[in-house]
Order: sequence, then C-alpha cells, then structure tokens
Amino acid sequence: MRELYVLKIVDVTDPKRLDRGPDKTIVLMSSGNFMERGYEIRNIHLNRYLQAKDSRLGPYSLLTVYVETDKGSIEMTYDEGYRGENALEEAAAFLTSHLGISGLILRSIIQLENALEKHVQ
Repeated sequence: MRELYVLKIVDVTDPKRLDRGPDKTIVLMSSGNFMERGYEIRNIHLNRYLQAKDSRLGPYSLLTVYVETDKGSIEMTYDEGYRGENALEEAAAFLTSHLGISGLILRSIIQLENALEKHVQ
C-alpha cells in the first residue's frame, strides 16, 4: 500500500512574502466534492498580499491561489504588479467567467504530483 503524504507547497518566488496572512481573500470554491486526476479538491481561495504602495501607481499586489486537496495543498503565484485597488475582485471575476478555475486546478495538481514524487524518492 502506498504511504500517503500530505504536503503544503508554497510556489512563490520568495516564500517570505507570504509570512503573514493575506490582506484579502475571495473563496472561489469550498464544496469538497470535486475530483481531478484522483485528487479531491476541497477549497480554492484567491489571496491578495499588498506588497507596496506608490503614490502615482497605487498598490503593488501579489495575488496567489491556494488549492487544498485531500493529498496536500499548494499556494502559488497567480499574478502580481500594480493592478489597482480592485485587483483581487477583477481576477476572481475573470477566473469564474472564463473557465480559469479548471486551469488553476490542473496546474495545482501537476505541482502537487511533482512534489509528492520528490518527497517519496
């Protein structure tokens, strides 16, 4: 029987940027009954971490997506930059209206599978 590892992966260039809680979160899915490639997707959150504020350009945001499965979770960069005050809401609207959530789920599962393979070896 294969041993089950539950991992938390942070796929952000500098994980120290996430040493605190997000400034704002939007829950994209929390049903816990969606399956993809043998993974039960439990939660998907889009997070905004304010990194800086420029008087001319406005807020610099790091947007991440957090995907929790039955075999581990991953938080990875979705977008970053000077995207305005409503960056999180605009990203959430785009994802939910353009089949973006399914792409995020697939990308997350691939990252988790790669991490699990490295962890087992």
